[in-house]
Parts: sequence; C-alpha cells; structure tokens
Amino acid sequence: MRARGIKVWSLRLLFGLLVLLVLAALAVWLYLRASLAPLDGEIRAPGLSAPVTVARDERGVPLITGERRADVAYATGFVHAQERYFQMDLLRRVGAGELAELFGARALPRDRANRLHRFRARVAGSLKLLAPADRQLLERYVAGVNAGLAALGANPFEYALIGVKPRPWSAEDSLLVVCAMYFDLQGTVEPRELTRGWIRDHSDPAQLAFLLPEASKWDAPLDADGVALAPVPVPPLPPAWWGKPRHADAHKSAAADFIDSVGSNNWALAGSRSKDGVAIVADDMHLGLSLPNIWYRLAIRYPDAKGAPRRIVGVTLPGAPPVIIAGSNGHVAWGYTNSYADLLDLVMLGQDAQHPDQLRTPAGWEKPAGVVETILVKGAPAEKMTVLDTSLGPVRESGGRPYAIHWLAHAPASLNLDPIRLEMADTLDEALSIAATIGIPSQNFVGGDDKGNIGWTISGPLPRRTQPGSGATFPLAVDGAQATFDGALAPADYPRVVNPPGGQLSTANSRQLNGAQAQILGDGGFDIGARNRQIRDGLAALGPKTDLAGVYGVALDDRALFIAPWRARAIKVLDAAALRDKPQRAQFLELLNKSWSGRASVDSVGYRLARHFMWAVGSVLFEGADGELIALHPKSNMALATSRWPEVVARLLDEQPAAWLPPGHANWQSVQLEAIDRVITELAADGTPLSAATWGQRNTAAIAHPIAAAAPFLARWISAPADMLPGDANMPRVAGKNFGQSERMTVSPGKEEQGVFNMPGGQSGHPLSPYFMDGHADWVNGKPTPLLPGVARHTLTFK
Repeated sequence: MRARGIKVWSLRLLFGLLVLLVLAALAVWLYLRASLAPLDGEIRAPGLSAPVTVARDERGVPLITGERRADVAYATGFVHAQERYFQMDLLRRVGAGELAELFGARALPRDRANRLHRFRARVAGSLKLLAPADRQLLERYVAGVNAGLAALGANPFEYALIGVKPRPWSAEDSLLVVCAMYFDLQGTVEPRELTRGWIRDHSDPAQLAFLLPEASKWDAPLDADGVALAPVPVPPLPPAWWGKPRHADAHKSAAADFIDSVGSNNWALAGSRSKDGVAIVADDMHLGLSLPNIWYRLAIRYPDAKGAPRRIVGVTLPGAPPVIIAGSNGHVAWGYTNSYADLLDLVMLGQDAQHPDQLRTPAGWEKPAGVVETILVKGAPAEKMTVLDTSLGPVRESGGRPYAIHWLAHAPASLNLDPIRLEMADTLDEALSIAATIGIPSQNFVGGDDKGNIGWTISGPLPRRTQPGSGATFPLAVDGAQATFDGALAPADYPRVVNPPGGQLSTANSRQLNGAQAQILGDGGFDIGARNRQIRDGLAALGPKTDLAGVYGVALDDRALFIAPWRARAIKVLDAAALRDKPQRAQFLELLNKSWSGRASVDSVGYRLARHFMWAVGSVLFEGADGELIALHPKSNMALATSRWPEVVARLLDEQPAAWLPPGHANWQSVQLEAIDRVITELAADGTPLSAATWGQRNTAAIAHPIAAAAPFLARWISAPADMLPGDANMPRVAGKNFGQSERMTVSPGKEEQGVFNMPGGQSGHPLSPYFMDGHADWVNGKPTPLLPGVARHTLTFK
C-alpha cells in the first residue's frame, strides 16, 4: 500500500508539473500574442486632419494613405512602433551611448566610446534648426510612435525577456537614430587615421608611399576609365616592423578572419539605354544583417501642393524621421551608397607641464570643458564619465597621446529632415539640388527620372577645406602645415556628374572622381574598387538597350574576378618541388583546379582556398604590425589602413625584392607556400577536411535577432535559416555571415508597378508574426518580388 501511495503521489506531482508547464507555455504564448500588432480595425487618433488608412498586402507591406503629410507621418510612427519598437530603442541607445541601461555592464565599453560624442546633448541644437513644418512633422511621427506602443496589448516581447520597461519616444530619439547611422557608416574613420598614423611614424616617406597607395588598378571613377598614377617604386628596404611574426601575447587582429564589411552598390541606366526610354535605378545597401532587417518597406500616398495624388515607395528606417530613405516618387528614383569621403580629422593636441589644465590646438592653448556624463547601468550603480570638449571636438586618448575628434557629425546642421523634399522632386536636377542639402551621413546619391536623365552627387555634409586638397588621412600635428576643415561646404559647390557618355553611372564605396573635384571629397577609406569596376563592366555588357530584369541581375553577379589572379598565383607556386612529399599541398592544387567555378559559389572549394590564400599571404607579411596596431584601437589593422593592401602584396610577389623578404624566408615562393600551409592548418584545426571546405560551408548565414545572445533558448525561433550564401566582398553580390545586401531595389520612376525588391528579413520584428521572415528565401535565392504593395489583405483606419 505504501509503495502504491508513493506511486500515486508521484503521478499526481508529475501531472501537476505538467499542468504548470502547460499553463506557463500558454501564458508565454498569450503574452506574445498580445504584443502582436493589430492589422485591422479602427483607431481614434487625436490630431488628425482626416482619416488615414494603412492597407497591408500579403507580405505585410503597407500603403499608407492620408490627406496631409503630417497625418501620414503619424501612421508611419504607429506601425513602426508596433512592429519594430525594440529595434528603434536599440538604435537610439547606440546613438546616445545608453545600451548599458538595457544590458548591464557588458555594454559599457560601447557606451563609453559612443558617449564621448555626447549626441543626446548635440541633437537638441539640431532640433532648434528645423523649420516649423519639419518640427511639426517630426512631432506627429513621435506621437504616432508613442500611440502605437501604447496600443499594443503587451510590451514588445524583448522587454519581458530582459526585465525592463520601454520608455517613451521623443523627437531627440529620432535624430539619435540617425546618429547611430553616423557611427555605423563613419565609425572606422577615426581608427583608420590612428592606424595610418602609426604606420607613418614607423616608416620613412618612400616606404609610406609604397605601402599606402592612393589608388588601385581596379578604380573605375565616374569621370574617367581609371586612375592613371605613376607607380611608386618598391623602396630599397622595408620598415623595421615588416614581416615580423606576431608576439605570442598579442591579441588576434580582425584581419585574421578577413571579414570585409565595406559595402553598398547603386547604379543607374539612362533612358538612352533602357528599352522604354525611362531611367532605371538600382540600389543595394550593405550593412550588418540581423532580424528584423534594418529597413521597413512601405508606400505612402498623399496630395501634393496642387492637390494631385503623389505616391512614394521605398524603405524607411524605423525610429528615424519619417522619410523614404531610398525609393521612387513617380518622377524620380534614387538610392545611396556610403561615400567614404574624408569627413573627420583627428588632431593631435599639445601638452605642457606649464599648462596643466590646458591643451594646445592649432589655434593655441585652451582649457577644455569638462562635462560629466552619467551612464545608467542595469543591475549596477550608474557610471560617471567626464568628457573633455575642445573647440575642435571631444578629446580621446590613444597610445598615450590626446587627440581632438573634429567630425562633421557633431555640427547641429548635420541632421535635418530635408530627405522629405525628395518626395516632391519632379526632375533629376531638382533631386540633385535637394540631395546636397540633406543632413545624413555623407552618401553617394544616384538618381534617375522619368525623362531618362541620370546623375550623381553627394548627399550629406561635406567639409569646407581652407586649403584645397588638405584633407588628412593621418592624424594632424598640432603645429603642422595642414589645416583642419572649417565648417561645411555650400551645397552649390558639391560635385555632380549628369548624363555621362555611355548612359550609365555606378558607385560602390570606391573612388568616385579622378579630376580636380576629387579633392573636395578626399579619401576617408575608399574600397579597392573591384566591386565598382565589375558593376560598371557588367552594365556595359547589357548592351545598347536593356530592361529592368537585366539591371536587377547585376546585383547577383558573383563572378570571382578579383580572386581569380590569386588562384593563378597559388597554382603557379605549387610546382613539382613544392609538392614533393607534401600530399596536402597536392590536394590543395587539385581542388584549386577541379573545384573552381569562376564564382563565389557555395559548392566551390577552389574559391575558398584562393581567397584564404590571399589573406594568408597578407598575414605572413602584416601580422606583426597588426599585433601592434590593435593596441591603438580594437579595429586597427593593416587592412583598415588601406583597402589596397592586396595590390601592395601583388607588387612584391611580381617584383620579388630580396630585401623585403620576411625573416626566415629565402625566396618569395617560400612566403607563398607558408601561406598555403597556414590555410591547410587552419582548416584542419576547424575539423574541416580540405575536400569539404566549400565556400558555402564558411559563408553560412548567421542572421539573428539581437536578443538571441541574451536568450539563447529562443535562438532557433528568432534566427534565420543557416543558408549557404553565394557571393563575397569584392563583387556585386556582397554576402557574408551577417553582413551584405540589406535590400535590393530596381525601379524606373513612373513605372513602379514593374519595380522589384528583396530584403533578408520581413516587416515585423515579432517571431509570431507571419511577416517575421517573409521574403527571406527570395533574398537568398535572388528571386525578385514586387516593389509596390500588392492587394490589401488587412486595413487599419485612423480616425
């Protein structure tokens, strides 16, 4: 009887636990359901001038229709908040340096780095500069955001997981989201200048000119076929640091994993090249990929000043001011790529014991203002941080030296709502004039209109240099001859290229110009140029007349034109002597020959080995310097100092100067064989058989919701499939594990019904939403989907 009683009670206990688990799971499910955005119904919205409708299609893409632009802004804020509030919260906190309030002490390093710029205080000045109508528009968006958050049945699920309540939205927050993009798009300029400064300080002028070339054979500027520069001779001797191995205690540099994260392509074909006489504009902006995707798709419709309906379609950035970032308005289409112009100067500051509380700038001694910033930390006391601010900008220390960060992003006028003017531009000329006034991180603006015109300019602030060509790619000496910039360039002085011969334009983060106007932009870290050259030649190959499908196809070009010469080098160096008693080298050679498709295809072993080989040669030569450089900044390495380093290495392999051989090597074949052996060893250490080391096995998507790191038990539900991705950095189809084409858009203005689009994640940030991953498979497979929203499946009406 006793044993039976124990069994009965054990069963009851087990049943009770089971019931509790079911109830807990039901409670979680009900909470998650409550935090989903409502898709249908009517909502009362104070302050509207007339009803506004949000009609979503089968993919959750809305068409927002209203009678006034401010009403449309309200509805945009509402849907942004309901589908993406946590993402918006992260972006504003990145811009302000406030992540630790959500994630605790582990977020402090990033907060300290970003808080140095004091953007929350600075955006107050930007708000004061806004025109009254723009400020009203922004306030209506903010009201919509807060109404959307309040209308959810429960807070977004992320807040329940981290145990924090969301705080309301403000106008300052929307500008901070744009500040976050300044960090994302220009955040490498400061460490790049520090890195180049170290190389300058440890090299003579001849060595510096050779190691940091100003252009490459791949450059394809808009105003020339290439960049003709006299080749810099290989100096007689290398720097003292050249070819030295990494110290055992040195940190691993980012270059060791050869992650290329320079990105964005855009291009346009003139009406003279399109079959219907209308310009075709394509854009794929490359960014870090996560879930939800950074962009939110939508179309908006409202009357213009004459009462005629105007429809604009494209992508918005949730949390930012409610404007179409890239898209088409029926008359003009436009897109962006990061410009990599020289927009920041790092100025060394003088110190002297006789001026203990002062720093010397080029203008003389001054006492920096000390501002105490309070960083709130979840689960710990707040941290106090004193920021020293000079007339040139905040002070940071590196290598024991103080530097002032003179950055255009700090100016109040670097943020505005001028992108909204593009919605009413009727011609390319109007759009180019507007683009030069826009307050966003400096971008290459490429546009086309319904009359067939195409053009390029810079959108976003450019520095006004007091000396032509004085842009500094190294830290400026406090008493040096070079001067820093003085404010922003007037929009009328921005460079332009309009309707070039050949009827095509393209940019891909590389050098844009070869003529005198190139000095206006400087070089803030241009890409090597291979991507843009491949795009340019791919567009030319479409022939005298083409269509939208042909132009879209350029974004999927994964031909390995940049890596092919490195494969040829590896094959050449693996001669009979190199293979003797080396079976793994023999297999390496066999795979280079037999598993090579000429593309960065997922099943190609040859592509992966050739790419690894290039980076391994660079590692043999640069790893000692990279170990030193990382002490300056976590991002510092030779690859950051110059994207053209493969060309430098190729010169050495071609010319084979004995003086430049790294220690322990009798010839340059030995250097390359060491690189091949390193690749073999590294792959073996990963447990990957050489024959199975396909490009797809390495280039596998790791796209996840940022909360997955804090809640790994949810990772499988808030992550994208582990797709093997074709494509790579130095080709149009840029694809990495969690970096790449954040959208693909191809459209002719006035023919938006024919426009196509892809993005790696869906509209919603909620894993229970049918729109969470919608469109991902099409993005992976390069299957174009319609740009415009389709037939309405759900309608939300604001009254």
